[in-house]
Amino acid sequence: MIALLTVSFSVSAQKNEKKVAFKSSVVCFMCKRTIEYDLTFEKGVKSVNVDLEKKLVEVLYNTKKTNPEELKKRLTQIGYSADELVADPKAYENLPGCCKIGDEVPHKNFEELDDHK
Repeated sequence: MIALLTVSFSVSAQKNEKKVAFKSSVVCFMCKRTIEYDLTFEKGVKSVNVDLEKKLVEVLYNTKKTNPEELKKRLTQIGYSADELVADPKAYENLPGCCKIGDEVPHKNFEELDDHK
């Protein structure tokens, strides 16, 4: 009976999980580390993976506790762009030098990021 309840709870929890990916201004392994660390503390986030090559931030989250808009907003508050949202200028300024793509706050013109691998 306990095993049945455990399986039932597990299936129920998985129904509330969803994966989303955002195009971002990630540049280096420090970006990856910063984002993966910071977003894991966001309410409802189950896991975070940053793909530097594709410049994507993938997040598995609980749909009852957060949503893609909140996750994108949080990503900009860390200092990185998230799809159409621009990074918060003050947060961007506080990033390590290796995480900055130039003199300007990153925007959605991701072609320029390819020069900073």
